[in-house]
Amino acid sequence: MSEANIHDVVILGSGPAGLTAAIYTARGNLKPLLLEGEPSSTGDQPGGQLMLTTEVENFPGFPQGILGPELMASLKEQAIKFGTTISTAKALKVDFSASPFSIRTSVSNEPIQTRSVIIATGAQALMLNVEGEERLLGHGVSACATCDGFFFRDQKVIVVGGGDSALEEAGFLSKFASSVTVVHRRKELRASKIMQERAMKNPKISFRYNAIVKELTGENKLEFVRIEDVETSLVEDVEAQGLFVAIGHAPNTELFKGQIELDQKGYVLTRNGTETSVPGVFAAGDVQDSKYRQAITAAGSGCMAALDVEHYLESSH
Repeated sequence: MSEANIHDVVILGSGPAGLTAAIYTARGNLKPLLLEGEPSSTGDQPGGQLMLTTEVENFPGFPQGILGPELMASLKEQAIKFGTTISTAKALKVDFSASPFSIRTSVSNEPIQTRSVIIATGAQALMLNVEGEERLLGHGVSACATCDGFFFRDQKVIVVGGGDSALEEAGFLSKFASSVTVVHRRKELRASKIMQERAMKNPKISFRYNAIVKELTGENKLEFVRIEDVETSLVEDVEAQGLFVAIGHAPNTELFKGQIELDQKGYVLTRNGTETSVPGVFAAGDVQDSKYRQAITAAGSGCMAALDVEHYLESSH
């Protein structure tokens, strides 16, 4: 392949991290190619998790809030304005064994060749997969208390999960909601002792053990959560205006197994900013961040990855 056909940088993913990386690398005259992914039957779509969010009130610069899809459309427009090429394609296979790196996509038989890569494929919240969940996502059902908790002031909410993140979400939600019920399928919580003590001392938080969510109902927004006791099989419809799923996240890294170092949970391991174990391959956003998982931190790390790519390409020429 001729030098002219080798890209300086290819960005995988079109959430806040990928699009911010595109804006910065485009302004750095690197002519980035961004593979935004493809819509799928499981609900995945270009733009990442914000495409499933209604109102975003905690992204700086929008005092009145902004709709998630609107924010992503603005970021995409800005990336294109500065010279990003965006392809509605999914990376199917990567080869990071030697530079230039090779990426096979869903829209071409010929692999893409590139001197550097920014991985920004994000992570997915694990969901319950029960009746009514997908339909009510963004209409009472959420996987992010810090994103949506404010909208449930003086309302009854349920948190599903038993780990640290579930109790952290319950504590956060108790600042707004009139009551928070933690539903956990086992007899005991998995959360750390200090998190359990804190939650149990909170007068707004109550617990339902040995319980699973079976169905979510409501016309245009959540109204009732059907909960089954796993020991007695008794079913009850519990009134709730909000349901927060906190059973974990899964990074979108299946593609990179055996190519770069991942941690035990499958997240990309980064060092010195956004560098991965392969020089020239960088990672940004939720795909390498299991802690913060916010649009603004993803965007910030996208900027970091872009600057790291610029430095890498300058020093490797």
